[in-house]
Amino acid sequence: MDNGIKDVIVARYERISRLAEQIGERLKHYPSGRIKIRRRGDYKYFYRSGLSGENDVYLGRKDTRLIEDLIRKGYLESVLKASLAESQLLKETIANYPQYLAEDVYGTLSADRRDLVKPIILPDDQFIAKWQSTSYTPKVFEENTPYYSTIRGERVRSKSEQIIADRLYAQKIPYKYECPLTLGDQVIHPDFTILRISDRTEVYLEHCGRADDPNYTEGMVKRINLYSLSNIIIGNRLFLSFETSATPLDVRVIDNLIKTVFR
Repeated sequence: MDNGIKDVIVARYERISRLAEQIGERLKHYPSGRIKIRRRGDYKYFYRSGLSGENDVYLGRKDTRLIEDLIRKGYLESVLKASLAESQLLKETIANYPQYLAEDVYGTLSADRRDLVKPIILPDDQFIAKWQSTSYTPKVFEENTPYYSTIRGERVRSKSEQIIADRLYAQKIPYKYECPLTLGDQVIHPDFTILRISDRTEVYLEHCGRADDPNYTEGMVKRINLYSLSNIIIGNRLFLSFETSATPLDVRVIDNLIKTVFR
């Protein structure tokens, strides 16, 4: 199994460790002590505490900069404490992460044993094969529709969709083109239904190929609203790409979606 979960944990550990290091450096430049805030009625009063051998010191208007610095320092110290705690937990998780996940166990069996066992959790390759082998009836092409063919040999409706399909295929992202999807009492055909292997969830990519055409845009808005009313939300399970007559598809957008979302 592609160990995407561990990769996410490692990436988070590296990020949070860098953050802790950066905060530690920043804190070296803040003044000593901390802020206490006391209220009397509608008024609040600031005191500097934590200075060795001294009682709390009242800070007035002339000390505004010091007050702000100490409050920021307190915030950074809290972030640092939380970052260090999380970093330690993630470090231990990485060190103790299992060599095999539940999905991997079947693949570790000998061929003789696999012949006699039905996997409880299908390995990724079998899960993908089963998902892609499920037949469906795609949207019908009207006569005189331009013909664009993908590397995989399927027909799509535009050069941009051909590029997207070939990009997904090259990166081994499982997808279905214009597979019917029932939303409420309507059936639509998302441009691309994608199987995100990391959590085995179907997500959808709609390419808005004529974003400068008001009639086209009106239909797309209704379509996106239909997704949303079915709890398929943009940025969660629904993703969009755009182009206009003056701004063609930017393949970097697709590549970034593949790298950050579709795996």
